[in-house]
Amino acid sequence: MGATLLPTSISEDLITAIVHDFYDRIRRDSVLGPIFNARIGEHWDLHLSTLVDFWSSIALKTGRYGGKPHVVHQGLDVTPEHFEHWLKMFEATVSQHCAGEAADFFLDRARRIAESLQIGLNIGPNALKLPTRHL
Repeated sequence: MGATLLPTSISEDLITAIVHDFYDRIRRDSVLGPIFNARIGEHWDLHLSTLVDFWSSIALKTGRYGGKPHVVHQGLDVTPEHFEHWLKMFEATVSQHCAGEAADFFLDRARRIAESLQIGLNIGPNALKLPTRHL
């Protein structure tokens, strides 16, 4: 039996497969599952649809996503270690769904998204270090 070749170009089907597989893993993960499940609750179908639109807008320039990712992540009790765990899980998922330029694209954007969200949440190595104000 020959090995199945993974796609190297991005399509809506690929985006949907990655998003659904990845967040199925997240829901069952002992570290990230409780955080996501507490925030999303019973609204996983809506969340998955939103994330497919998000990735479609990034990868295929469809413009379907109009949300504010930094706003929806405010108030979550997350650390840089959570983002590292998220990235490792995302990398593992992507590696099972695509290769080459498609995989490189997803992984590069995921790293940028993680960095941007950490900056927006003011955590991690790029957090804004403001001087102490003395009144």
